Amino acid sequence: MTIPHRWVKGASTAGLGAVFLTAIVIQAFALAQTWGGASWVPGSVATAVVCALALARHRELTWTAAAGLGVAALIVLIGMMPGVRLPAEPGPAMTLGLAVLTGSAVRALPTVPAGAVTAGGLLVIVGQFSGRPSSAVTAITTVGWLLAVAVGLALRTYDGRTRAAAERVRRAERLELARELHDIVAHHITGMLIQAQAAQVVARRDPQKVADTLTEIETAGGEAMTAMRRVVGLLRDTDDAAPASPGPEQLGALVERFSRQGPTVSLAMPDGEADTRWPPEVTSTVYRIVQESLTNVLRHARNARSIEVTVGRTPGGVTVEVADDAPPGSPRAHHRGGYGLIGMRERVETLGGSLDAGPRPGAGWSVRAALPVPTREP
Repeated sequence: MTIPHRWVKGASTAGLGAVFLTAIVIQAFALAQTWGGASWVPGSVATAVVCALALARHRELTWTAAAGLGVAALIVLIGMMPGVRLPAEPGPAMTLGLAVLTGSAVRALPTVPAGAVTAGGLLVIVGQFSGRPSSAVTAITTVGWLLAVAVGLALRTYDGRTRAAAERVRRAERLELARELHDIVAHHITGMLIQAQAAQVVARRDPQKVADTLTEIETAGGEAMTAMRRVVGLLRDTDDAAPASPGPEQLGALVERFSRQGPTVSLAMPDGEADTRWPPEVTSTVYRIVQESLTNVLRHARNARSIEVTVGRTPGGVTVEVADDAPPGSPRAHHRGGYGLIGMRERVETLGGSLDAGPRPGAGWSVRAALPVPTREP
């Protein structure tokens, strides 16, 4: 069972909030000891505002970053005013909030806004030297800004490479679907041609039965259009030709081949039903899920002793699950969720289905997909 993303996000926000609160309390105590009186109040309030903006950055990153820098600039300007006995630079706690805002902006925003936020942080640092700067606090602010920019740029580069790799996987999956589209079209059109030829024979022998044959041709044509729409929905590339490709191997042969290479693989299929009775696009997708899942087990779960492949038929479609029994602590946990799952999910969701992958209770890993199957089949 995988942990929902919103739970992870909520836990990370709560943890960051606790860090901010601790830093604000420590900063307020240090200000009270150094500047005396109620000098800690303005800085603490301003710091709390910046930290709150940092916690809310996921909703609107551009304006929260701009507002946080504005508060920091205001603190510098107030500290520079004659007669005001307050620090003229952001404190360490505010620097932490600004670092989160700056790093997030550099990572996620487009180039121009990210550059503007970076420049704004630099201006705040430069402004400190015009007031009554504390060398230690100014150094902390400068180092925080540099680290935020560096981490943001590193994560921005990583995200770009990840998106490029994911796009390559999707492109490869689309090309594979383009090849399979040839077989799907040939499957349906061949049936229509046979029925049309039969209609000519029926027309000479029993013209009254021609209507039934035409109805069958109409049904086959409708199924062909449905199948093509479900597959073509994912295709975006038209430059490469789609060469003919053979139909997918039977799942039994696939399971037998993998059993010779690694753990024992067992296959459970619906009683009295072969995979060839499903629409071609469903048959190829079920095969692809099983193939990719077994490959992942061989690569990342070598401690698994057995694998169970279960294919079932529901009233609305087909389900397929591949589960292994690798013991907890297997190194494959660090590799799962990669680009193979992207390709599988891309294909399954194109057909209107769903795919879930994650650790099993106790031990092992499971990949489960549900695919709808049209109620009428040619």
